[in-house]
Amino acid sequence: MSLGLETKLPGVWCSRLDKIVGWCRQFSIWPLPYATACCGIELMASACSRFDIARFGSEALRFSPRQADLLIVAGRVTTKMLPVLQRIYIQMAEPKLVISMGACASTGGVFDTYAVVQGIDQFLPVDLYLPGCPPRPEQVLEGIMMIQKWCRQASPSAARPLGIVIPAKKATPPEDLKPTAGDWEKPPLKVDG
Repeated sequence: MSLGLETKLPGVWCSRLDKIVGWCRQFSIWPLPYATACCGIELMASACSRFDIARFGSEALRFSPRQADLLIVAGRVTTKMLPVLQRIYIQMAEPKLVISMGACASTGGVFDTYAVVQGIDQFLPVDLYLPGCPPRPEQVLEGIMMIQKWCRQASPSAARPLGIVIPAKKATPPEDLKPTAGDWEKPPLKVDG
């Protein structure tokens, strides 16, 4: 949106306040990890150099709910942990966003027992589901990018994007680990005996 002031006053930009606030919110998401199982390992891997969550401005993992605005529930949640998780959610800063990471957090996974919550969406409003057992770090990054896109496009008073599901992707090995054609043509080892 241009008002013509940019040509008369060099170095001056004109915009709407909600667009500026959305741009600022996009790159200031501070996640709070609530990792209890193997999904937590994949969440930690998304912060490593190969995937580098820092590219998206979300590398500042906060372990205090008063400093975080994105709760990533990774792994199974037991009924004893549920009141603590609900209190953490209540203490979080607005806008409170929740990612349910993995089959255990979303549906209880293979743990169909009385002690494991069969989906945190029964107790917390979930904005984004990351399916898989465990989801790949690429899915975590894609989920954070979707949350950032919502933050950029939505006005500060807009409704939350509840229930978005990122489709599971087939894991592909990195380029440096893929076998080459020469690897298959090597003759088998001969064993003396």
